[in-house]
Amino acid sequence: MTEAWVRNKPGMASVKEMPLVQDGPPPGGFAPVRYARRIPTSGPSATAMFLTAFGAFAYGMYQVGQGNKVRRAMKEEKIAARSAILPMLQAEEDERFVKEWKKYLEEEARIMKDVPGWKVGESVYNSGKWMPPATGELRPEVW
Repeated sequence: MTEAWVRNKPGMASVKEMPLVQDGPPPGGFAPVRYARRIPTSGPSATAMFLTAFGAFAYGMYQVGQGNKVRRAMKEEKIAARSAILPMLQAEEDERFVKEWKKYLEEEARIMKDVPGWKVGESVYNSGKWMPPATGELRPEVW
């Protein structure tokens, strides 16, 4: 393409003959340039977030309360069951203790048969107060 064809003018001998064409702003001017900081306002408001968090917290506390009620009922049921079975367990333990105590007295009588004045089953401490062993078992190897 030649200059003559582009500008619709006869050809030129020099660039100096070329008419002055300068770029300028479009009619009405350029759009304004935004230079200020813009923070988008999309999303929930602080009030909505607070109410949502408070609702979640309140629901969680309600669930904790319901769980506490269930746990309390189960605990009461366990205590009632243990209270109901306790006399039977105590009777079995008493029977076991009497058997072990009789064995202990027989062993004591066998070991101390040659000691004059020894009374089988009598406390050597003479405190007047008898208490069963705290462990619930008799250990002959200790005596």
